[in-house]
Amino acid sequence: QVQLVESGGGLVQTGGSLRLSCVVSGGTFSSYAMGWFRQTPVKEREFVACISWSGDNTHYPDSVKGRFTISRDNGKNTLYLQMNSLKPGDTAVYYCAASTRDWGIGLYTGRSDYDYWGQGTQVTVSS
Repeated sequence: QVQLVESGGGLVQTGGSLRLSCVVSGGTFSSYAMGWFRQTPVKEREFVACISWSGDNTHYPDSVKGRFTISRDNGKNTLYLQMNSLKPGDTAVYYCAASTRDWGIGLYTGRSDYDYWGQGTQVTVSS
């Protein structure tokens, strides 16, 4: 059974930084394309970042481009999200997700593209 466990969330002031981690077990991490999503009580779960199987390709929406960086360490079965210049609008529960799809260059932005999800970690940015 594939399990994803996020960590690294917390409370930070505007302009601060956090690094989220997601450890994947029970599967072959290097065979999964990975992504980060976030959700608030008033918004649907939205795409934040994605990365291909080897980490060669990444993609971000305009809302986080230049501030967030997704990376992975296949030797440690771990996905990361470095978040800089945080804003109150970044406040959300952040989820990592794993996709078993193998087409294209491994960048998937839709929730339905992902097969496994973590439990989420809360990020709160105070103004």
